[in-house]
Amino acid sequence: MNTAVQLEQQLMSIHRKSYPAYKSLAGSWQFPGYILHIDHVQGDPFAAPSKVSVEVSGKTAGFPPQLFDRKDKRIALQDYLTREFGRQISAFLFQAKGSGKSGLLSISRCGQEVLERTALEMDEGRIRVRFEVGFPANGRTINAPELKKILFDYVPQCVKKALYYRNLDPAALQAVADLAEDQTFIRRELKRLDLVAFVANGSVLPRQSGVSDRPMKGAVVFESPESMEVELTLPHRGPVKGMGIPRGITLIVGGGYHGKSTLLKALELGVYNHIAGDGREYVITDDTAVKIRAEDGRAVSHVDISPFINHLPNGKDTVDFSTEDASGSTSQAANVVEAVEAGAGALLIDEDTSATNFMVRDALMQSVIAREQEPITPFIEQAGKLYGEKGVSVILVAGSSGAYFYIADKIIQMDTYRAYDITGHVKDICSRNREEMEFVTAHRKESEEIARWGAMTRRPRLGKIDKKHGQIKVKQYGKDSFSIGKDTVELKYVEQITDSEQTTALSYVLKHVIGEMETKKSASLEELAEKISREMEEKGPSCLVKGSSVPSGLAMTRKQEIYACLNRYRGFH
Repeated sequence: MNTAVQLEQQLMSIHRKSYPAYKSLAGSWQFPGYILHIDHVQGDPFAAPSKVSVEVSGKTAGFPPQLFDRKDKRIALQDYLTREFGRQISAFLFQAKGSGKSGLLSISRCGQEVLERTALEMDEGRIRVRFEVGFPANGRTINAPELKKILFDYVPQCVKKALYYRNLDPAALQAVADLAEDQTFIRRELKRLDLVAFVANGSVLPRQSGVSDRPMKGAVVFESPESMEVELTLPHRGPVKGMGIPRGITLIVGGGYHGKSTLLKALELGVYNHIAGDGREYVITDDTAVKIRAEDGRAVSHVDISPFINHLPNGKDTVDFSTEDASGSTSQAANVVEAVEAGAGALLIDEDTSATNFMVRDALMQSVIAREQEPITPFIEQAGKLYGEKGVSVILVAGSSGAYFYIADKIIQMDTYRAYDITGHVKDICSRNREEMEFVTAHRKESEEIARWGAMTRRPRLGKIDKKHGQIKVKQYGKDSFSIGKDTVELKYVEQITDSEQTTALSYVLKHVIGEMETKKSASLEELAEKISREMEEKGPSCLVKGSSVPSGLAMTRKQEIYACLNRYRGFH
């Protein structure tokens, strides 16, 4: 292997040459204590930065095996080291001078959630961190002394301070591993106690603002209603009390701005672990839960929405339903069915982002518009069957219709961010309103008799894919969407995507699935989604890339988001 000395010689030999001469540096170089890989060199100082990685042997890094001997602890440690490496390189940002992106140093920006990323991977044998460097230039002429500062001064300091155990705080590292174990323990306890979610007392649920996911200072901390309080004895933190939300149908009600949607949002993101200090470290939700909403205009391909929509006036088939431009009700019906197909154990729904006619029809409306004239079977009439037959729980935020009270197993009222269990009180009121209760019960029973929950195998055909030089072109548009060929996949309303790197990973997933479909034309959508999901669970997001050139910007995504991505691709017919 080439040495650092040889790299320095090669670098100085191209000083003041045209920028493309930097490409001669690509390769692997042995530095004291680590290997520097120059994986890809940018073609221009104004282009995307060069891709660089550092590989440190496990022996040199010196991390005790007990910090990463389980998958959950390993991912948490990788997350911590990614953040630490990011802090170190930020001190040297643009310290090397030049044109365009000269002197840029960057790595994945981690949010409040703990995600497995390609930015930093580790096992017993090694740690590999991937990041970006803007190779310095004056105009379009190489400035070798400035790059020498980065590669021979800045990067070695960052590696030693962020990737060597002896230079880090052992107590902080142990706390990261302990928190990961405690969070995993709670997830297992959810199953044992038949709970959908757990919200620890003292949790801080409100966020700073709509653009900041950090905890709000001075916020009212969460306290469980006494009747719903459970106590868990965590392996490291010990006894922790909090609200246990049982499986079934749970309603969250209350006045506007009292914390209903804030609680639901915390539950929505409780499918992920959170870092210490986030305030939601011990807000843990069934990790298959899916947030459902209306999504006007989305594409739907071969979905059985007949549990909710039947006998359309135009005679269109709803057992095998497709459209390029779904309405609010049809999109929400498709979202529910697709979530069930993706293995969701719970649906999280906010009435504010739902199609009203999909969710509920009151007694007066049904008396004016006869059932045979209305093709929609409201969700309120199907929720019980969904739980009874499929075991899919529902947590629903409601504020406009009292009809939901009749189907709820548990009712939580939020009052100035404080939770109260009002189930008994509401059920007592409902029992006295016999006319409406009989109406809801009768129509709920009628819906259960006519609707079904099939398991239709979907084998969509692949349309023509636009390729350039035999390759499918993919372009990212942040967290909300990406294009593949000439089609754009809109993911803005897949609300549990929390990081743009998850969206990037989904673009690789779709590209991989398209390749599989081109060779295995008989494969079902479920088979393809399940296969790639299993591979990612076993090998991490780096399995999405063939060969050794793994990009730094991929983050782990759940099976449920893989299904959501595939279901929104307009290239399937």
